Amino acid sequence: MSVRVLVLGGGPDAEREVSLQGQRCVAQALHEAGFEAREQVLSGEERTTDLARLADGAVVFPVLHGAWGEGGTLQEMLDEAGLAYVGSRAPAARLCMDKLATKLLAARLGIDTPPACVLDTRSDCAAIDTPCVIKPVHDGSSVGLHVCRDRGHLVRAIEAVRQDQRERPWRAYMVERVIDGREITVSAICDEDASGVRPLQHLLIEPAHGTYDYHAKYDANDTRYVPGAPLGGELDEIVRGAAGRLCDAIGVRHLARVDFMIDRDGRPWLLEVNTLPGFTTHSLLPMACAHAGMPLPALCERLVRAAERDGVKAEPRVRVTTG
Repeated sequence: MSVRVLVLGGGPDAEREVSLQGQRCVAQALHEAGFEAREQVLSGEERTTDLARLADGAVVFPVLHGAWGEGGTLQEMLDEAGLAYVGSRAPAARLCMDKLATKLLAARLGIDTPPACVLDTRSDCAAIDTPCVIKPVHDGSSVGLHVCRDRGHLVRAIEAVRQDQRERPWRAYMVERVIDGREITVSAICDEDASGVRPLQHLLIEPAHGTYDYHAKYDANDTRYVPGAPLGGELDEIVRGAAGRLCDAIGVRHLARVDFMIDRDGRPWLLEVNTLPGFTTHSLLPMACAHAGMPLPALCERLVRAAERDGVKAEPRVRVTTG
């Protein structure tokens, strides 16, 4: 009997459309791998009992991005429902969704990360001077990203944040020192017979127009990606080692993507860790896995098998009855 898989997408977060694109790609890949895969679009209003009924014992493959879908809320409900699912459990998911918490942990591990702090929107100034980056603490895909090269850029960015917070007052922003140089990402994937994750060869990102923003990630076709591009010296080994240590310390499960900037002196700086990377045609983890000889159907099969193998760590706290 084939394993049944419920592929979740949508959610209430800013990256909903990206999630829906990735959901379709994963479902198609699972069909090609021989699985019985069914898609379910979520609103973010679901409760634990809803998820349990929808899954009906199937392995769950979440393809969601943002605070609700990958930041621990959904993962906690999946645990409460006693479901096997792809991806990190709630504590690791929450830590990685908080960019500042991730940076604090990286610093304790001796991994360089650019200075950063919470943005105080009561002022037109920031505690970290320009050039700096302003971005949400709990979102990904460069949503709400502002690169501020001078005072004028900074003032406009802070006003844009104020406007956003009038609609979404819960959305915290941070300011981070700009690191000029090359952006790379290190994808990590579980081995076939182990629950830990293994960093793959890095991927160099070369956007055609400067900043690797939302448009460059998902809309543009002129962003260049170079697997294993020469970095100089032992830099590839260094960033892969840092990615592996950080994933281990966080407790990442099954998959992750770790982003770095390499400055002009060849020094790597950690930006963030993503525990549910994208699965669209432009997404970096599937690209890195394909370069390593693991096309999307094989990647999705490995992740489902890992979730099935890891199963449920505790008895479900929510029981679903059919009678």
